Amino acid sequence: MFHASDPRATLAASRPAKSATEFAAADYARFYATPPQEEGQGFRTWYARGQNFLVAYSEVEAGGVLARTAQADEYCVILPEAAPGARIVAGTETVDLPGRSIAFVPPGASSLTASAKGRIIRIFSTLSPDLNGKCSNAASYAAAHPNVAPLEAWPDPVGGFRVRSYSLDVTGEEGRFGRIFRSTNLMVNFLEPRIGLRDITKLSPHHHDDFEQGSLVIDGAFVHDIRWPWTPDMTVWRDDEHELLAAPSLTVIPPPAVHTSRSVLPGFNQMIDIFSPPRRDFSEKPGWVLNAADYPMPGKTA
Repeated sequence: MFHASDPRATLAASRPAKSATEFAAADYARFYATPPQEEGQGFRTWYARGQNFLVAYSEVEAGGVLARTAQADEYCVILPEAAPGARIVAGTETVDLPGRSIAFVPPGASSLTASAKGRIIRIFSTLSPDLNGKCSNAASYAAAHPNVAPLEAWPDPVGGFRVRSYSLDVTGEEGRFGRIFRSTNLMVNFLEPRIGLRDITKLSPHHHDDFEQGSLVIDGAFVHDIRWPWTPDMTVWRDDEHELLAAPSLTVIPPPAVHTSRSVLPGFNQMIDIFSPPRRDFSEKPGWVLNAADYPMPGKTA
């Protein structure tokens, strides 16, 4: 149930959650409270995953290099601040990516070299076993979670795979939800920041039938309110959760749990929503996906 002021209220009416006989728990990865899973010259990286996607959150120094030698599919790079920028080398391409940018990097060998101290966020699918094994919550996915549809890639980008970059400095528009970008395997919504506490009389609790939502907090703090459906079998019921996560952190919200999130600190609160594969309902809203011209929807050709 979206509040009337929420642009998602214009989506097709939400149906009751599909019947389910078992439920996965939510995953909470508090990067700020744990040591990194990987350290190298000029970088420290924390990893956490959902069923179809994973996040690599890195603190970097100037000259720090984040490399992939044989990446199976596209991945996303986010530079959330004015600095650092990064030089991306992918195949025969070299691209200097400024801060406040998002980019999609093609399969194969690639590297990112940071121009200054700061943060670099990478988002991958879970088609890379070496990355999956680094995730702090890898044990949670020793078996596939129930109710989550498998990852099926969307069509290749127009003109083939290459580094594609976009500015995050996009002016908001009435009726558009956040700043949404998609690739063949991911949808990333760099939400409008919340300044101060969210009005708790205007929340938007809702559920997803068959896909997880990753909520990556990069500034401030949010409480994630999550409620699972009841079934005739009380042994699978789960208690409501109201988890406080500061930055940086990743919450993975399983279907079909009802959920909403609320900023809880004065000042600047920033969250990024992650879905894999891309969402069709968001993609069908004219103007919502800012790079839609580069990435066709299923059933459409380049």
